[in-house]
Amino acid sequence: MRFSYQIGMCESDHYVPLAQAAEKAGYDGLTIPDSICYPQEASSKYPYNKDGSREFLESVPFLESLIAVAGMATVTEKIRFATFVYKVAVRQAAVVAKQVQSIQALSNNRFDFGVGISPWEEDFAVCDVPWEKRGLRLDEQIDIIRGLESGEFFGYKGEVHNMPAVKMTPKPTAPTPILVGGHAEPALRRAAKSDGWMCAGADMQQLEGYIRRLNELRAELGTSDTPFRIFTTGQDAFTQEGIAKLESIGVTDVIIGFRNVYEMEEDKPLDEKIAMLNWYAGEFIKK
Repeated sequence: MRFSYQIGMCESDHYVPLAQAAEKAGYDGLTIPDSICYPQEASSKYPYNKDGSREFLESVPFLESLIAVAGMATVTEKIRFATFVYKVAVRQAAVVAKQVQSIQALSNNRFDFGVGISPWEEDFAVCDVPWEKRGLRLDEQIDIIRGLESGEFFGYKGEVHNMPAVKMTPKPTAPTPILVGGHAEPALRRAAKSDGWMCAGADMQQLEGYIRRLNELRAELGTSDTPFRIFTTGQDAFTQEGIAKLESIGVTDVIIGFRNVYEMEEDKPLDEKIAMLNWYAGEFIKK
């Protein structure tokens, strides 16, 4: 089992000391959430909490996640980073590819790219991107991001994107792992074709069902023999028995946090956060 500490939705000056503390404590990775803005009016519902409300995000500070990763990468040496997840579908694929390649160059390939589709139509409106064909858009964007890592001229002609052949340097020295977030069938199928899946929250029974379906899809798509990571939030990872159960059903990475943002819990002081992440590392990671 690998352990990641969740950083985000906190004061800007917490990122660097938390990253350094998590690395020192022995965490394998850090995960960073993504959000661009909070609309004054919205019709879409959030799919990963009980009532679909989004008020828990209002006035919560968010650094742009790729910028946050780049900043933390420069002050750490070994710990990995993953977006959880980056709303690629509302952004320009070539620009995102350049950002990701730059992070890999700065971090010595310590970045795992968690990607997804924003559940909120307003994100698309703000970024002037069509809401229609958003799933197909993300599929093509993943192809483009992978293709532009080749270091050779790469162009793309799809149903949504039509990109002339271009070359980007510096070429990454290793392919960027792409992890897909989302619980719907298209998201699971997209993940089964990629390097991993990120679960935004599920009880153990639901999680087993998702993983069973992922295994079926990977067998169908012929990807069963390739490395595959499964991230999930760590509410079941606060006992040795819970960690063992997660491992037994195929989870490879748990994301540890000490704050329920859905319940609008206030952020904690920096020293208290560091004490809590150190406590967890001593109780579970180092054992």
